[in-house]
Amino acid sequence: MRTVIGAVGRVLVTVGLLILLFVAYQLWGTGIYEARAQSDLESQFNRDLARQGSQSTTTTSGATSTTAPTATTTPAALSPAPADGDPVGVIKIDKIGVDKVVVEGTSVPDLRKGPGHYTGSPLPGQLGNAAIAGHRTTYGAPFGDLDQLAPNDKISVRTLTGTWDYKVLNDYPIAVKPNQTEVLDPTTDPATGQPVATLTLTTCEPKYQATERLVVKAQLTSSQTPLPGPARRKLVLDAGLSGGGESRAPVLIAGLIAAAVGALWWLLFHRYPLWTTWFAGVIPFLVVLFVFYTYLERVLPNNY
Repeated sequence: MRTVIGAVGRVLVTVGLLILLFVAYQLWGTGIYEARAQSDLESQFNRDLARQGSQSTTTTSGATSTTAPTATTTPAALSPAPADGDPVGVIKIDKIGVDKVVVEGTSVPDLRKGPGHYTGSPLPGQLGNAAIAGHRTTYGAPFGDLDQLAPNDKISVRTLTGTWDYKVLNDYPIAVKPNQTEVLDPTTDPATGQPVATLTLTTCEPKYQATERLVVKAQLTSSQTPLPGPARRKLVLDAGLSGGGESRAPVLIAGLIAAAVGALWWLLFHRYPLWTTWFAGVIPFLVVLFVFYTYLERVLPNNY
């Protein structure tokens, strides 16, 4: 009887440790993936900036002059619609320490790379409501402290057309349901009824859950003239913040491999109970466990 109780106890302790390791992976391990993706996006964005600079070089009467991209440069020449997964620009919010490359798209794979620009919404700096979503607790938590913003706080976004400065509007942040897509609609000037250039940031609310969306809306500063924006499209607020939906086959395969490596490690350690045996087994087990957690996290209902 004692043997059975002891075995059950060891199993429960092991399961508890695996759950704690998975929580640690969710909160910090996913940041490793995001950091690598951000590095790649930053390199690509810098190449785009360099290419943009070279294209702005013009020859007039045999003389060559270089013109840096500005807010008044023709948007069609400087800012074509980025492809899904490509960098859009760099968003900076000094108050909460945000300095991230924004990727085009808000699908689950896109948001693993960093904040994602809602495809179909204007780009930052364009007339209309540019919208960006980001995770709050996983994958680097780019919008983890979005709730700390207050009216008149500054948000800047550097794109191929220049650096665009926004100030948070009154009454924000606010929490809405995932189906309240009206927060992504264009904002109009109460006096004229004409659309104005705004920036909307969305993330999960509250932290560690995805039952609602936290929304921050900011308006382009009056000292800057917005570029023309695209035709209005209906956007989906939920986007990739709810996760799930990927194939479960890789999860099963990775889980079986992790179980096999763990069982082999356990057998070797009980046969040769030495600290060298323990360390020799823990490294490959943690590697395959990390791979298993990577696939497991992708099929869960929420990525926060």
